[in-house]
Amino acid sequence: MKKEIVVNRTLEETKVAVLEDGRLFDLFIERRESEKILNNIYKGKVQNIVPALNSDFVDLCFGKSAYMGAGDIVAPKHEKNIEKMIKQGQDVMVQVYKEPISTKGPKVTMDISLPGRLIVYMPFSNNIGISKNIEDEKEHGRLKKIISEIKKDTPGGIIARTEAEDAEEDEIKKEAKYLARLWGSIVSRFEKAPSMSMIHKDLGVVFQTVRDYFTENVELMHIDSQKELKDVSDFVKIISPELSDKIVLYEGRQSIFKAYGIEDEISRLRSNKARLKSGGYLIIQEAESLCAIDVNSGKFTAKSSQEDTAFLTNIDAAQEIARQLRLRNIGGIIVIDFIDMKKSANRQKVLDVLRAATKGDKAKIKIWPITRLGLIEMTRERKRESLFSLLGDTCPMCRGLGLVMSKESIFIRVCDDIEQMKVDMHHGSVKIKLNPDVVDYFCERKARLKELFKMDFDVKSDPDIDREDYQIIFG
Repeated sequence: MKKEIVVNRTLEETKVAVLEDGRLFDLFIERRESEKILNNIYKGKVQNIVPALNSDFVDLCFGKSAYMGAGDIVAPKHEKNIEKMIKQGQDVMVQVYKEPISTKGPKVTMDISLPGRLIVYMPFSNNIGISKNIEDEKEHGRLKKIISEIKKDTPGGIIARTEAEDAEEDEIKKEAKYLARLWGSIVSRFEKAPSMSMIHKDLGVVFQTVRDYFTENVELMHIDSQKELKDVSDFVKIISPELSDKIVLYEGRQSIFKAYGIEDEISRLRSNKARLKSGGYLIIQEAESLCAIDVNSGKFTAKSSQEDTAFLTNIDAAQEIARQLRLRNIGGIIVIDFIDMKKSANRQKVLDVLRAATKGDKAKIKIWPITRLGLIEMTRERKRESLFSLLGDTCPMCRGLGLVMSKESIFIRVCDDIEQMKVDMHHGSVKIKLNPDVVDYFCERKARLKELFKMDFDVKSDPDIDREDYQIIFG
């Protein structure tokens, strides 16, 4: 399978796409105004304790309080009374393991974990773990032996990641030393930092992708920013110098995501319908904690029988559903309504295909057997908001029944268009005509526009312009 990583860096946004045989399988987006906090470490203050919920809330000093359950508190294992485990007003070191989603605040834990490329270091644990994707028993034993040696000098738990398979012993030990030193510096910063402040920031989206996805199986990493390319190259020289030649600068005139056809794919992800190769389609309905997916055969009809039509469509759908879950970052409870099949062997085959297709997903997934009604229930871990929520706002016309492009997304698109126009030394003002629902958002960011392009902007409301459209006029 041909794997590629494509990086698009613009003024307001960084996007990373992972392609497999030319098809988009993973998409990561990081925006200046909605910067991620996942895996960041903070010196928080316990705000209040709720014994009835066996949990507490921690103030990190940015909006919503963070939720922390009793199981996330580092305390003696025999202690079960949360009021004896932690005190109100106490300063605690916590790590965000789930970002705010909708009305819910972030979730945090005191059980810190520091991921590297080959291993994950957990200073408050004592466990040894090997990735479930490493199935070779001999390699499993080798890694366990290496980690046991490391733990003699480095207290804490260590998990070998998939990338550790066949890695040199010295390379694993070197990374363990680095993570142990990093932990020491975090502890030192915690002691000196003021309450309710960040003490460790996780890697940005590009470096995270390099760490988690950029392996010898990737043929090319295409980056459209000279600065980003230099930063990534320097990073790769440290962690995987043998992969340096695979990093290439994109110099085409067309946007790199447009050149790869990724922008069209992202536009399709805003729809609740996904087409299947067979001619069928999926209807994907997302709610806050549950997602329903309906499989339809559309115009596809197998020559032999209705059972074959259902079976072939369901096989196609199982593979596409696994891809859509990753792309859209859908999490929580997922219910899939496959087309009814009479043969139990066909139902089992569809279940097997779905399980195989989700193996490449880095999120934790659990799938239950298919029911007699053709339903499959599954759960998927989600640490960030879904792509649907990131790219869209609640539609003001349909009162919450659908989404439209978010104001932030429109602002980024306008900035990208102005940047692509490459208008230098324009001395007059630039007029931007927008739908009335979007105007206030742009007016609040006129200073940002001037900072980016060194020009004055006149933002005008025009009710004749659709909400997602705009006009840029150079006077």
